[in-house]
Formats: sequence, C-alpha cells, structure tokens
Amino acid sequence: MTSLPTPVAVVTGASRGVGRGIATALSDSGVRVFATGRSVGAAMLPPNVERVSCDHTDDAAVADLFARVEAESGRLDMLVNSAWGGYERMVDDGRFTWALPFWEQPRWRWDAMMTAGVRAAFVASQHAAGLMVPARTGLIVNISHWAAKKRIGSTLYGIAKAATDKLTNDMAVELRPHGVTAVSLYPGLVRTEAVLAAGVFDLSNSESPEFTGRAIRALYDDPGRLTLTGTTLVVADLARKYGFVDIDGKSPRPLTIADV
Repeated sequence: MTSLPTPVAVVTGASRGVGRGIATALSDSGVRVFATGRSVGAAMLPPNVERVSCDHTDDAAVADLFARVEAESGRLDMLVNSAWGGYERMVDDGRFTWALPFWEQPRWRWDAMMTAGVRAAFVASQHAAGLMVPARTGLIVNISHWAAKKRIGSTLYGIAKAATDKLTNDMAVELRPHGVTAVSLYPGLVRTEAVLAAGVFDLSNSESPEFTGRAIRALYDDPGRLTLTGTTLVVADLARKYGFVDIDGKSPRPLTIADV
C-alpha cells in the first residue's frame, strides 16, 4: 500500500490569535505547518511547527518563505492568510481611535488593514499559486469577517474585509480551471488573547482559535471542495457539515449577519 504524502501548509500571522490556533490545529491533525509572523519565534505553538519569522509587508521576506517551503517540501497544499495588522494600536496615544469616523482615522491604519492584511494575502497567494497550479490541486483560505457585508464599527474595517472577499472571489475564477480552491472563512467570536484580555464579551457561544483550524482541515479533506471555491464560509457551519466539534467538545452556533 502507498501512504498519502503529508500535507504541507503555510499559515501567515500565526504568532497569536486565530492564526496561532489554525497552525496548532493543523499540526495536531498531521499537517506539516510553516507558521509565519514577526514574533512567531516566541509563539505558543507545537514543537513540530516550523516557525518562519516574516514581515508580510516585506516582499523579499515573503519570497524567501515560499522558496524555503518549495526547497524543503517540494509541494504546498494549503495557504491560510491570517496575517492582519488591523487590531493593533486600537488605543492610540490614550484615545480609542479604532471606531472613529473615517475622516478622523489615523492614516497608518489604512496600511495596517490594507497593506498588512489584503495586500499580504494577495502576495502570499501569488507565491502559493505558483506551487499549486502546476500540481493542479491546493486550498487557499483567506480569513475574513462579516464586516465585509455589514458595517461593524469602522469604515476601514469594512473596506478591508470586503476587499478580502472580492480577492477570494476573483482569484477563485482564475484558479478553478487548475483545480485550486480559494475561499473566505468567517470565524465566530474567537477566544483570542485580545478577546479574553478585554473581559467585556459574552463568551457563551464563543470558539477556540483551534476551531478554525479544524474547519480548514475538514475542508481540505473534502474531495468535493472545488465546488465551494469562491464562496464565503462560516466556521461553525462547516463544523455541522463535516461533523467536528471544538476542542472543548462543544458545537458553537453559527453566527449570521443578524448576530454581528
């Protein structure tokens, strides 16, 4: 019998939060994971995760990352774009600026959301496609949010998430003939370090960061995943579809646009 090759994944923005949980869950499921981030060396990740320090606004560093993946693995099965700078410095000089009207927003926040978020996903996806298209298989997941479809506290946030979903949709059109799937994925309320530290959220229907990683692995294992390409998916919906639970054994209720 011939054993299947170990899947290989790149997870960007894996130093903390949802990205760290995704890298952990994929590694726990037997995936070879290259986890990236500016401070990923200090992240709480399984020992077999391969940490690659990478600033995703540095194109040369990103090129080096994918060159290493190709040299060491010879393949890439999954790319998860979770790198995101939009939640940094929500309090700026003692003032909560994240939810200010657009004309009062500090302009560096555009770069935090668009350059370190949307553009980072675009560049990483270019490199990933270079490996996946010749192999005629692969999965690209862009972590997004309901803010793409409904205003949630910040004009810039909505712009960035809508751009992420549009990027997914149009990439999918070009990738589909080559057997590569691209989706946007919406987690629910995730118990990230920042959410727990805030202490203001009702966590009764919350999700672990690893729950999103379980969703991605289940999607990858679906032989019919190409039928979902170009769509926006909800983590808890995938849990019901594929029959997995969160790490605490619970099954969070899928959020809808009315909930957020």
